[in-house]
Amino acid sequence: METKHEKEITMQNYPYILFDLDGTLTDSADGIVNSVAHALRKRGIAVPERERLLPFVGPPLLESFHRYYGMTREEGMAAIADYREYFTDRGWCENRVYDGIPELLAALRQAGKHLIVATSKPEPFAMRIAEHFGIAPYFDWIVGSTLDEKITSKGQVIDLVLRQVGREHAGEMVMIGDREHDVLGAKENGLPCVGVLYGYGSREELEAAGADAICEDVEELTRCLLA
Repeated sequence: METKHEKEITMQNYPYILFDLDGTLTDSADGIVNSVAHALRKRGIAVPERERLLPFVGPPLLESFHRYYGMTREEGMAAIADYREYFTDRGWCENRVYDGIPELLAALRQAGKHLIVATSKPEPFAMRIAEHFGIAPYFDWIVGSTLDEKITSKGQVIDLVLRQVGREHAGEMVMIGDREHDVLGAKENGLPCVGVLYGYGSREELEAAGADAICEDVEELTRCLLA
C-alpha cells in the first residue's frame, strides 16, 4: 500500500497545479452565506442559522438550491439572479485569503510550476476576487463557470481548463480542493486530487470521494507539493 509520504513525493512531480478557489485559496463563507440568505429572503423563505448554509460554499449554486430547497431549474436560476445581486455589490469582497497561501503560491512559481484556478464560481467573479486580494499574478489561467449556467460543475470547469491549456498536459496536472466536487471533477477528467481540511469539506467526505492525498493545513499542503 502506498504510504502518505510516498503520495506527497508523487504530488511534487506535477508541473500544472489546479486550485479550487472557495475553501482552498480563500475563506469565502461570509460572502456566500450572506448572498444565499439574501436570495432566500427575496423568495419569502426563512433564513436558517449560518451553519446550515455553509454547504453552499463550493458546489454549483443551481445544484445546492435544488438539493437543499427543492427548487426547479427555473426557480434556481431566479434565486441565483438574486444571489448575484448581493454578491456583485459586496458579497465578493466578504472574503479573505487563507494564511500561508500567498507564500505557497510564490514558492510554487519559484519552483517553475504552472498555477491554474479551477472554480465553479463564475469566471468574472473569480478574476475580480483574485485581483482584489493580490493573488492573480501567481496564476497562468483563471478558469471558472459561465454566467449562463451552461458550465457549472467542477468536471466541466476542469474540461475547460484542459481545452485552454492543452489536453496533452492532462497527465501533468493535479487538482487541489476542499470538497468532494473537486475530487469527483478531477477523476472525471483523469486527474489526481489532493483534498485539504482547512476548508469546508470533512476528511470523511474527501476519502469517500477518493482523494489521492489529504492535507490538514497549508503547511502540509506545501510539503505535499514541494520537495
